[in-house]
Amino acid sequence: MIILILTYVITTLILFVVLTILWALTRLIQRLCGSTQRACYRRFGWTGTAIALLWAALLIYGYGWGRWCYEVSEVEYEDGRLPRSFDGYSIVHISDFHLEGFEDNPAYIDTMVQAINRLQPDLICFTGDLVSFSHHGAERFKENLSQMKARDGVVAILGNHDYAVYERSLDSLQREVDRQQLIDLQRNELGWKLLLNENLTLHHGTDSIAILGCENQACGMHQRVRRGSLATTMQGTEHMFQLLLAHDPSQWDAEVLKYSKIPLTLSGHTHAMQCRLWGWTPCRWFMNRSDGTYDEGTQHLYVNIGLGELMPFRIGATPEITHITLRSNAKSSTNGVFKVRN
Repeated sequence: MIILILTYVITTLILFVVLTILWALTRLIQRLCGSTQRACYRRFGWTGTAIALLWAALLIYGYGWGRWCYEVSEVEYEDGRLPRSFDGYSIVHISDFHLEGFEDNPAYIDTMVQAINRLQPDLICFTGDLVSFSHHGAERFKENLSQMKARDGVVAILGNHDYAVYERSLDSLQREVDRQQLIDLQRNELGWKLLLNENLTLHHGTDSIAILGCENQACGMHQRVRRGSLATTMQGTEHMFQLLLAHDPSQWDAEVLKYSKIPLTLSGHTHAMQCRLWGWTPCRWFMNRSDGTYDEGTQHLYVNIGLGELMPFRIGATPEITHITLRSNAKSSTNGVFKVRN
């Protein structure tokens, strides 16, 4: 709550500073042009007040309601390259828990876990940022998260926050120790298959696909964590259908499209800046791939906007559980296509 209040105060002060500068510039222009009229500050002041009140209402909504209303996005991905045995294969894609943000409502983790389990997926893919600062943020929720179930288990990767780089009290050595503790927690206590520039093979009958998990490789904003190796991650899977987990979607443009033929990539990271109104998010000012589906030739990306948050609000950018059904159709184009059902 304190962070939210500070955010409101700072942004409101910036708003009134900007409006005051605009008023002063208007007065200056009028004087230079010899106009006898003078812009009245009252209009600027009332405009600022109205915007500030609207902003306050949105923040209150985002804090009290917006961050607690998850949605399930139903998506089909059809690709003639997918082995026939995986037709109808069900994947739940989740991302960006940032578990410290649920300290004031820990029961909500159980709500989301139950929603995921009701989908009865074959596989759960988690694309990073389990915590915001250190592995301690996950300790309280171990039992809750261990209840997530899928026939082929939970496959996960690390996001930029999982490297403890934003925990200022730690030095580089301590951050590496913290990272290893988070790795051990996911693998040993949650039972997740955490991939660190690694891959695993899923078998159905005589068919198989490869799940690739790349460490965080920031290629746009937030380049503090660059630990990914796409070449290492792909090794030995070049002749299989590949599904890549990559936390930061900037890696898709910078590396995946340039150096691979991976058909399907799942990412997170963006949160859609926790604000999305009428389908538009300010995240698109800063990132090419902010939310939802993207296609470039025979390669495809889905960006999940996450379940948690860094700032305690969500305005329109509802916490997301993505339910992806894979479809293999020998008669379809091998290019692949997304079909969003809601």
